[in-house]
Amino acid sequence: MSIVAFRRSALVILEAALALAAAACGSNQSPASPTPQPVPVPIMGPSTLNASQLVAWFNGRQPRPQGDYAATVPVTTLAQYFIEEGAAEGVAGDVAFAQSIHETGWFRFGGVVPPSANNFAGIGATDTDPTPAVFPDARTGVRAQIQHLRAYADAGAYACAVPPLHNPCVDPRFALVVPKGKATTWNQMGNGNWATDPAYATAILTLYAEAKTFHGMR
Repeated sequence: MSIVAFRRSALVILEAALALAAAACGSNQSPASPTPQPVPVPIMGPSTLNASQLVAWFNGRQPRPQGDYAATVPVTTLAQYFIEEGAAEGVAGDVAFAQSIHETGWFRFGGVVPPSANNFAGIGATDTDPTPAVFPDARTGVRAQIQHLRAYADAGAYACAVPPLHNPCVDPRFALVVPKGKATTWNQMGNGNWATDPAYATAILTLYAEAKTFHGMR
């Protein structure tokens, strides 16, 4: 074999060896990780945070919301209503509290729903021809919100009456949720469920996560 032929043969062998090495390295690479999906947060279920913890987060979070607190009862009372009314209907009242913070701008209001309406969830404040519901007191407003959430999440909530509800029906739009149980998690809210905003669920769950983080929870 000539020197030139020998060199060419060696070069071919070297290239083949490099190709095999590259293939071997590639086979050791981990496949791309799938995009993590949001953890479902059920609407029905016990509260994770109690009323005192909700109030501590509300009063201690930074930056402070702009404007003056305008609900008809102190936040300590309001938080207790959410926990009690939620427990009565099997709805997680702590997440419903976060929903109200989103809906009312930290109970500063300022939209089409006045503070005196005791409507903490924009019930009836639709995109077209809004006619916000008015409730006689704060507890009734919270009860209506909890009952409306149960209509979305519980297929067994067949009527706004006792039973299946624990308390007398005060939700004026309960019958409009069809079918019952069509959104069992907070992740399904928005896009026509409760609100048209596609980011509605994210806004509420972000607030809820913030409240839990405030108390060292995940």
